Amino acid sequence: MRRLGIDHGEKRVGLALSDETGTFAHPFETWDRKDPEALLARLVELVRRESIGEIVVGLPLHLDGREGASSRRARKFAEKLEALAGVAVILWDERLSSAAAERSLRDAGVKAKDQKGLVDRVAAALLLSSYLDSRRD
Repeated sequence: MRRLGIDHGEKRVGLALSDETGTFAHPFETWDRKDPEALLARLVELVRRESIGEIVVGLPLHLDGREGASSRRARKFAEKLEALAGVAVILWDERLSSAAAERSLRDAGVKAKDQKGLVDRVAAALLLSSYLDSRRD
């Protein structure tokens, strides 16, 4: 089953896709989230087009595990997406995924000014990969 990973930021949404075996996560695209309804419609279309069977949405928690405003936004987004897409949406701890994405891009030689859209999709791939790894245990 293919899975879609979503790093749900305030300005952009990073997307990652798994392979059909659910083994590998690959950065896909970064979408703007200016219009939340249009974003949801695009995501539903992507789910159908790519035969996505499950969606993993990053849940931004504080370092101590508490939820804040960003977590509440992610939960609301996940609920709407699940209702519209008709597939299971899993919330997954994404603490430090953006920092890890920035670090991996920096280590790969990508300059900070060139990381803008890449960070979001790499963060989505990291959180999806973490989820996929947890299912193999």
